[in-house]
Amino acid sequence: MKQLLVLAFLCFGIVAFGQTKNDVKFTDVKHTFGKIKQNVPATYTFTFKNASTSKPLIIESATAQCGCTTPEYPKTPIQKGKTGSIKVTYNAANPGAFTKTVTVKFANISEPIVLTIDGDVQVATK
Repeated sequence: MKQLLVLAFLCFGIVAFGQTKNDVKFTDVKHTFGKIKQNVPATYTFTFKNASTSKPLIIESATAQCGCTTPEYPKTPIQKGKTGSIKVTYNAANPGAFTKTVTVKFANISEPIVLTIDGDVQVATK
């Protein structure tokens, strides 16, 4: 019984000191470009704040849904109370409506955050 109690406290301690999804506060997680010109890349910068009371945020990866979307993110830790940004660029090569996602994985946070961009690429005129 004593071992079980020690194990329970140990597990609680590990969970209590981990970060949560609430430690990351994005200004927004979706952006609509509206109508954009074909073959003219469109870029939007998603801004977030480290709302943790003690630990820096580290982005492990930012993965785009496809090769037509490119995320750029800070490789250095974002200290508590500071802001960071993830720049997402869509290449706009294909005409028509689009919706693309970027999945952002933070160290020590189990659930990734999904950023979404959408819009409508208008056919280029000659």
